[in-house]
Amino acid sequence: MRLVTDLFDPEPVRWGLRGDPWVWRAMCEQLTGLALPPSVGEVERLLIATFDRVARCDLATETAPWVFREEFAHGAGMSDGSVHLEMWRAELLPTLVDRARSRLDG
Repeated sequence: MRLVTDLFDPEPVRWGLRGDPWVWRAMCEQLTGLALPPSVGEVERLLIATFDRVARCDLATETAPWVFREEFAHGAGMSDGSVHLEMWRAELLPTLVDRARSRLDG
């Protein structure tokens, strides 16, 4: 059985801000044990909904380039706890969707 959490490995080499890896890991944790949906569209909707829940913002409507979330602040520097929404829209979520596409097409 293919799992949604398989999409999260490996982690990206590049992040937007220091809170991004924590969001990535929290999303993976929330999706533990969940089977990969049968279509790319369903996977994408699931990932966006999970991001919105974990980061506590609507990625589709939030206009700020980043948000601060205390739970993702771990003493790692200036952008600690900051989630780079533009990076999630442009690279991180598309990476997960592309990984799903390759698994579903393969």
